[in-house]
Amino acid sequence: MLNFLFIGDISGKIGRKTVAKLLPQIVKEEKIDFVIANAENAAHGQGITENTLDDLLDAGVNFFTGGDHSFAAKKQLDNIYGGKYPIVRPANFPPNVPGNGWALVDVKGYKFLIINLLGRVFMKMDYDCPFRKLDEILANFSNQKLSGIIVDIHAETTSEKIILGKYVEKRVSAVLGTHTHVPTADANVSANGMAYITDVGMVGYADGSIGVEAEGIIETFLTQIKGQHVIPEKGRSIFNAVIINIDPKTAKAKKIKTICKFTNIN
Repeated sequence: MLNFLFIGDISGKIGRKTVAKLLPQIVKEEKIDFVIANAENAAHGQGITENTLDDLLDAGVNFFTGGDHSFAAKKQLDNIYGGKYPIVRPANFPPNVPGNGWALVDVKGYKFLIINLLGRVFMKMDYDCPFRKLDEILANFSNQKLSGIIVDIHAETTSEKIILGKYVEKRVSAVLGTHTHVPTADANVSANGMAYITDVGMVGYADGSIGVEAEGIIETFLTQIKGQHVIPEKGRSIFNAVIINIDPKTAKAKKIKTICKFTNIN
């Protein structure tokens, strides 16, 4: 059995510091074999930079997924997605954008496929269909013996994530939802051996709204004029993640466990 830790959306500097503070002990206590993190908000709450990826690699993260903010740091895209970093961006972006939407990784001699997708419901841009893109990727590996397939579906609505999970339930090891920053209470393993959760949650400032200081959000709701969105660098933070136990011989998940920890970042 292999234990994968998947960390929810890491938001800002406080999120990166939280990972650095808590991850080593979690890896030791839970006997984690491979760490995946959604890093699309790691730089100031929106985007990915080389420095933020370096920080998280130093903290013990092995691999990164993204989302709708994957390309926010436009000047660094060639370096971020050029092969230097173990990272994927959503596969259903249009063709010819930087990076890849899937990757094969070696975990203790076993081959695993990691896939990143974007939902379309209530999203601002017109992405390709995640269902058809997932079919396309899986078809390319139909003749290969894989020890597991892990999907990060970065989407707004619970329904789209749930139905994507149902759509591929017999074909992948795990479907893990990200993007809304609020962990859901539906972590489970299906009868077909697929681990699922609608949203893993986030890592970042705990006493605001999805990682952002509350005052500016309150102003926005009261005035309908967008207030300043501030991500504090210090304060109480939250760490949300899931541990998925996968049998590499069958590519089926055996367990999924949620993690929710609070700590103070000074």
